[in-house]
Amino acid sequence: MTKSKLIDLLAKKWPHLERKEVELAVGCMIEQMSKALMANDRIEIRGFGSFSLHYHPPFTGRNPRTGAELKLPPRYSPYFKPGRELRQRVDLLRTSCEIKQKA
Repeated sequence: MTKSKLIDLLAKKWPHLERKEVELAVGCMIEQMSKALMANDRIEIRGFGSFSLHYHPPFTGRNPRTGAELKLPPRYSPYFKPGRELRQRVDLLRTSCEIKQKA
């Protein structure tokens, strides 16, 4: 799902809100989540999951074309860990789809 698709779905769910208001709310939420991660804060949404940063130490890589060694700096990457409820919902959906496909 894309950001614009999410905005469209939320705007349809709450017709009393203008699309611009929904777009602003989604944009603000994403901005605040980004700021929290940049501050190395963990974001937890109960039943959905948590976002945190994972540290990747520096390492020596290779340029695939030339084979030359490259010193790659340390970096952080966002990491999402799904919550138990989300995992159960997805698993339930997956098993019900498998049952429908077999029938």
